[in-house]
Amino acid sequence: MGTVRMNITLPEDVGKILAEVNNKSAYIAEAIKEKKRMEDKAKMRKKLAVAYQKAAEEDYETYKKWEDTLKDGID
Repeated sequence: MGTVRMNITLPEDVGKILAEVNNKSAYIAEAIKEKKRMEDKAKMRKKLAVAYQKAAEEDYETYKKWEDTLKDGID
């Protein structure tokens, strides 16, 4: 895997955290990957929630169409 050299500016409190880390590049790379995984997971959860809501609405509409038939002859 290739590498890219970057010059970045960080808040002082983050700099203090990194000062205690031996391999800063690996630490930052892993933190960025983890952040991306969390964002992707949140997006997927949101998409799933929308899909489940839509499916529930469709199921309810189907139920309403058949409601009278389901109760037919049952007291």
